[in-house]
Amino acid sequence: MTTETYPRAVSAPRSQDATSLSSRRGVAILILLCLVQFMDVLDASILNIALPSIKRDLGFSQEGLQWIVNGYILTYGGFLLLGGRVADLLGRRRILVTGLIVFAGASMVGGLAHSESLLIAARFAQGFGAAMLSPAALSSLTTIFSKGRERNTALGAWAAVSGLGGAAGVLFGGLLTEGPGWRWVLFVNVPFAAVALVGAFALLKAERGKARLANFDALGAFLVTGGMLLLVYSLVKAPDFGWGAARTIGGLAVAATLLAGFVVNELRVRNPLVPMEILRVKGVAVADVTQLITAAGFLPMFFFLTLYMQTVLDYSPIQTGLAYLPLTGGFIIATSISSQLFARIGTKPVIVVGAVIASVGLYLLSRIPVDGSYVSDILPGLLIASIGLGGVFVGATTAANAGVSEDKAGLAAGLLNTGTQLGAALGLAIFSALATERTTSVLQAGHSTVAHAATEGFQLALLTGAFFLLAAGGVALLTRNKRESAAVDEEPALDLAA
Repeated sequence: MTTETYPRAVSAPRSQDATSLSSRRGVAILILLCLVQFMDVLDASILNIALPSIKRDLGFSQEGLQWIVNGYILTYGGFLLLGGRVADLLGRRRILVTGLIVFAGASMVGGLAHSESLLIAARFAQGFGAAMLSPAALSSLTTIFSKGRERNTALGAWAAVSGLGGAAGVLFGGLLTEGPGWRWVLFVNVPFAAVALVGAFALLKAERGKARLANFDALGAFLVTGGMLLLVYSLVKAPDFGWGAARTIGGLAVAATLLAGFVVNELRVRNPLVPMEILRVKGVAVADVTQLITAAGFLPMFFFLTLYMQTVLDYSPIQTGLAYLPLTGGFIIATSISSQLFARIGTKPVIVVGAVIASVGLYLLSRIPVDGSYVSDILPGLLIASIGLGGVFVGATTAANAGVSEDKAGLAAGLLNTGTQLGAALGLAIFSALATERTTSVLQAGHSTVAHAATEGFQLALLTGAFFLLAAGGVALLTRNKRESAAVDEEPALDLAA
């Protein structure tokens, strides 16, 4: 279901395909698309708490255990650009349905797995399915809902769900692992996907494919997918091999070569997989970079804060999951307020101020002590960070999609989500190296316990995340302000000079 795109909405009639959030159908579509995004984000974190149980039950090696998490991240990040563009070319509902089937099937196989190799393979397949789901869902949202208040509200809900997914993954992972068992961490995706599948056929309009396979840019698809897979893999494995290791440097160099070759190919072929003119849409590139840096600074927080709570404060998995609940509340409040501010002040002030507020939250978290208290040492930082990050994510998502034509909405969504995944992988790789080095140096000094040394490592990682968020705010200052009118019949996506 799509809306017609006009240069100026004030002089054009509203498309009969346009959907309003004031209708039951519009609300149902928004819930459906947010459910899809929730599943994608949830699965990036839900298995973390279940890892010890999986290792014990299936006899995983330490190397294999890492790939339960990294396998999903690798294929998710590696195939996002391809998934987004294919959704534009072959139809968003078609790619969404295909992704749901792959995702649900892989979840079922993973839950039934009794070997290390089968579970890892299932996680790779899950990431591939998610790479189709997320850009197809986001591009459906931006083309279904009219520009202005309705799209801002829809994007606010999308950003809120994206933030909720990370926190909910930790909570659900703890509840399911200590309850019915770790296999249900995977099985839980099946009913969600089934509901989404029924909703997709009932609510979304089927689109005719716009591209023939004979004209498909196969070389471009190979170059960008290969380059992205190798780039994400090199970033994920950098803490293990070392940043100065030949494998790390070589992997990054080959990835850069493949991606450079992809850009050259796209500028020369008649039907490029990724038309480069999308980067000339004002604000898109800067919004994507802002999202990447924000993800690098924020998403690794879950990893280090979870380790701190479980290994230093001796929290149980359920206690750790419940500790993140205030984060979800702050996200919901912040995204709701931010999405209503765009018509008045635009996206740039919201992103910049949000990034500064979020950096303060991570700075407070970086001061966690060995004998920390949740109420005084964790809760304030979580609440402040959630309020700031809600504004950043909804602002960047809105700015990255503003002014993009309908036939490239999937590509815009793929670019934004790719930035998120690359940022998460980059941030975790850098912060892990810093935390490990600090912990090792403190232990070698011989004056601290393991808990104290580990806490100092976590502190450095979180402090670095705070600086990354400040940098994201600085990058956002470089973009033009995207201000969309709250009224449906006014001009959308008005570009204002800073």
